[in-house]
Formats: sequence, structure tokens, C-alpha cells
Amino acid sequence: MKLFGIIVAGGGGRRFGTLQPKQFQLLAGRPMLMHPIATFYKAVPGIQLIVVLPEEYIPVWKKLCIDYQFDIPHSLINGGPERFHSVKRGLSLVVGDGLVAIHDGARPLVSPAIITEAIRMAKISRAVLPAVVPSDSVRQVIGNTNKPMVREELRLIQTPQVFDISLIKKAYLQNYHPSFTDDATVVESIGISVSLIEGGHENIKITRPADLLLAEALLNAMYKRF
Repeated sequence: MKLFGIIVAGGGGRRFGTLQPKQFQLLAGRPMLMHPIATFYKAVPGIQLIVVLPEEYIPVWKKLCIDYQFDIPHSLINGGPERFHSVKRGLSLVVGDGLVAIHDGARPLVSPAIITEAIRMAKISRAVLPAVVPSDSVRQVIGNTNKPMVREELRLIQTPQVFDISLIKKAYLQNYHPSFTDDATVVESIGISVSLIEGGHENIKITRPADLLLAEALLNAMYKRF
């Protein structure tokens, strides 16, 4: 069975507030994007990695790989205007039967355990994603009113999301719709159910500079355990 991993880093990171995209910001001494690539490569021997980047930043990434002696094999392809289009372009490099794991490059702390468990379960159910129960109380806002939600009935969705290749390719034949917030919503729109596995609260998404500081602290804490 072929195994592919698509690391999606096709955005410019406007919310991060820096001129350089957030995926190139330093985390533990090297560009943040290098962390999830290295984790996938170590967790899944033989996986074929595809990295989706803004077209204008592909030369920047190639130079960073030289500067940091980052030699993990991976293919590159330019992203699109929305995440949907970036994933679709990444999928164009996926051939044959098997599974593909789609991961946000802005989640640098994903654990090998989450990756391997998602792949294991996808061999059974064909569509899997990790999720965690919210730590905070949650309210739903409707117009000018709001009401509490039952936290235990809610999940925060993470990546990697892992799918049967033929299934995800069929789903991405559709045209883009704003409701497609992740790969699971694309698959569900063609009538396929998605299974959940336990994610990790350390598997944070880097959106703002404060998130990068938290990721640095979490990495330092992880290193101290070993």
C-alpha cells in the first residue's frame, strides 16, 4: 500500500503579521515547516512527502533547505488561492492506490503517535481525523444572543486527516465552496462519514506570534522529558 503525506503551507500567513510567511519563522532553531516534515518522515518509513507552498516562496524554501542542511526527500508544488485549491494541487502528485495524510504545515508539534494511529484507522474506515475536547467552556452566538454548548459534545478538529486516495480524489473533483473548511468537510459533502481519533492538545496550529512562543515552550518541555 502506497502512503503519501501532503504538508499544506500554501498561505501567506497574513494573520501572523510578518513579512515572511509564518511557515518560515524559526522554531527551536530551524524554520517551523521543517518540524512536521521531519516528524512524518520518521514516523512513517517510506512515505512520499509533498509540500505545498506559495509559488513565489518556493525558491526561498529551497535555499532554506540548503542553509539548514535539510535533506529529507519531498516534492514541491505551488499552492492556490484557498486551502482547498492547495490540497487539490498536492493531490495531483498522488498516484496509485493507498492512503494520503493531509497535514497543516502550521501544526509543527504533531506527534508520531497521532500520525501512525490516523493511518492505522484509515486502513479500516477510509476517512479519519484527529480531534480533542475543548478545554474551555463554549458558547454559540446567534445574532445578538448567545447560549452555552455542552463541551463534551464538541470537538476541535486537527490534522493530519487521512483518506483513501481514490476517495479523497473523487471528493476534490468538486468545485470550491466556502463551507469546505478542511478535507473532512470536502469528503462529507459527497456522503462519506469520517471517523474520529484522539488528537493532542500539543498539536496546536500556529496562527499568531503568541502561538509560536507557546510552541517553543512546549518543545522545550518535550525535550526535557528525554
